[in-house]
Amino acid sequence: MPREKFQTLTEQMFYILLSLREERCGADVMEEVSAVTGGRVTVGPGTLYHLLDQFLHDGMIEEMAAIGRKRSYRLTEKGQRLLEEEYGRLCARVEDYRRWMRKEGEQ
Repeated sequence: MPREKFQTLTEQMFYILLSLREERCGADVMEEVSAVTGGRVTVGPGTLYHLLDQFLHDGMIEEMAAIGRKRSYRLTEKGQRLLEEEYGRLCARVEDYRRWMRKEGEQ
C-alpha cells in the first residue's frame, strides 16, 4: 500500500514548513534552513519550489504576496498541525531509541 502524501516529512520538508511559521520568500527559506541547521540541511531552488507548489496545493501554506516573480508564503493552521504531528513522531522515535539503549545497557 502506498504511503499517504505528507504522512512523514523529509528533513527538507520539515525545515521548509518550520521556516514558514513566519512569512518568507523562497530565497529567505533557503537561507533560513541552511542557517538553522548549520548547513547540515540545504534546499536547492528546484526542490524548494516543487515542495512549495505541493504545500500550496494541499493547503499547508498560503501565498501572502507576489511582487513580480517574488512570492512570499506562510504556514497555515493545517500546515502547523502537520508540523506538530511530525515533531511528535520524531520525539517518539527518540524516546524509542532511549528506551532501547537503556534496555541493552541493563543486560
